[in-house]
Amino acid sequence: MDHQPIVKPPLDQFSVPPNLDNWKTRRAAHNWDAVRAELDGLPNGGGLNLAHEAIDRHANNTPDKVAMRWVTAAGAVEDYTYADMKRLSNRFANALRDLGIQKTDRVFVFMDRTPELYAAVFGTLKNLSIIGPLFSAFGPEPVRDRLQHSHARVLVTTPALYKKVGQIRADLPHLEHVLLTDHGVTVPEIPGTQPLDTLLDAASEEFEIPPTAAEDWSVMHYTSGTTGKPKGAAHVHSAVLGHYLTGKYALDLHPEDLYWCTADPGWVTGTSYGMFAPWTNGVTNIIYAGGFGARGWYRVLQDQQVTVWYTAPTAIRMLMKAGTAVVKSFDTSALRFMASVGEPLNPEAVLWGHEAFGIPFHDNWWQTETGMIMIANYASQDIRPGSMGRPMPGVEPAIIQHNEATGKYEAVVEPGVEGDLAVRPGWPSMFRTYWEDQERYASRFKDGWYLTGDRARRDADGYFWFVGRSDDVINTAGHLVGPFEVESALIEHEAVAEAGVIGKPDPIAMEIVKAFVALKDGYAPSDSLRNELIGFARRKLGPGVAPREIDFLPSLPKTRSGKIMRRLLKARELGLPEGDTSTLEDD
Repeated sequence: MDHQPIVKPPLDQFSVPPNLDNWKTRRAAHNWDAVRAELDGLPNGGGLNLAHEAIDRHANNTPDKVAMRWVTAAGAVEDYTYADMKRLSNRFANALRDLGIQKTDRVFVFMDRTPELYAAVFGTLKNLSIIGPLFSAFGPEPVRDRLQHSHARVLVTTPALYKKVGQIRADLPHLEHVLLTDHGVTVPEIPGTQPLDTLLDAASEEFEIPPTAAEDWSVMHYTSGTTGKPKGAAHVHSAVLGHYLTGKYALDLHPEDLYWCTADPGWVTGTSYGMFAPWTNGVTNIIYAGGFGARGWYRVLQDQQVTVWYTAPTAIRMLMKAGTAVVKSFDTSALRFMASVGEPLNPEAVLWGHEAFGIPFHDNWWQTETGMIMIANYASQDIRPGSMGRPMPGVEPAIIQHNEATGKYEAVVEPGVEGDLAVRPGWPSMFRTYWEDQERYASRFKDGWYLTGDRARRDADGYFWFVGRSDDVINTAGHLVGPFEVESALIEHEAVAEAGVIGKPDPIAMEIVKAFVALKDGYAPSDSLRNELIGFARRKLGPGVAPREIDFLPSLPKTRSGKIMRRLLKARELGLPEGDTSTLEDD
């Protein structure tokens, strides 16, 4: 069903004039060097350092402005100015230096949203080490895989989460330092760990950021694929150009805004748009330490007078389920812009935002690999519900198809044609490699295009519309889950002979992880065994990755070469045509 566009008023009727006032003009005039001129750079031509642009330049100019307003689940508030953030991150950078941590060494954070996490992220960037965020709900195996693959030397975590790390510590020979922190609480003495607070207390508040080259490494995010372990998408300090500009244009951030991004800092949205974009734009960033809950979230919007809100479709659909009346019982009138990311936002959710809050949600599209928002619905433009929007200035996406005659990928000029969504390389936030897997990195680039793995179409007015994934990666509640990782965990159970994993459509989470299992001889399907396998996977992988449903099959469909046919499992589950089964092994 096509929905009528949401028409925006003329620019002179906006209470706050949009930063992107004219999309066509801004795209035509775009120049990344001009964006660079809006940032400071380190003194004496020292280059762009992400921590300097996000924290120190504001601490130098508006030191007393609140950078971070940390709100606990109980509603208690702690304010940290830009000067405070500079001092905290300087202390962490010095602590790393005292530990002998050097440029390009990997430092990972595995913790919930506390002030110490943000000090660790920016202190690591100041030291020119590489920061690696981990989702706090991960089980021990995803943590092990990422720390093991990256050869991380430092892990910052909490005593509670270290219980997971302790199970895998013997598998991490490169992990030299585990720093424990528990905001406001003295941490217990645990062999093989050090209290972070002790190191920070001994560290100086003064730190001079070394000269930073554009291609110096900054952040490494792990993202899932269809085969093999998760891969580390590595970014560089010059990505700050993209963080800054998308915060300014796609999220319409102004220095006076009180901004709230609900994404966990373990995911790329929680860093690019929970830290880098807002702070490079000099806003006050609301960090809410509590979990999801409609009333709790609305209370944050009301009490903190949030003006710009960035959240996820799964959360929006859960809020819709709670009903519009709940929204109306809170004062959310300070909101002037709402955006959504992580998965396609269905048109009904866009329209519900307009009904519940008086303003619509603005969907946008990007990936871990792109490092920044690439396509967006902007404050100044009409919204076509269900569309990802239009490209950012400085970004050239296209719908491409493989030309069998030439053997190359070519851009489709005609509107309305479905194809592979691709982008011309060269934007500053583009990932530079998959860590220690350059061959896989190279496979993502063909004939002058970065292949996103998404399918889409473009209409006659330049709006892009998501169609689906071209691979088996599962998008559950905005988090990408690789089926191989789940399958590998399941077959470690003594009863499982083989496993196949698919994404099953879900009205709230978009997809849930569903597994199909063939049992070894001597084991019989039962509800108790199903529950045991789900619990087994949750302990190993964490609740966000483990399957929510498991079906037992006598055997799984495989090609003659032995590869499990996830496509066929999905078609049979959903009652869809099975397509070509000529490669299916004989029964």
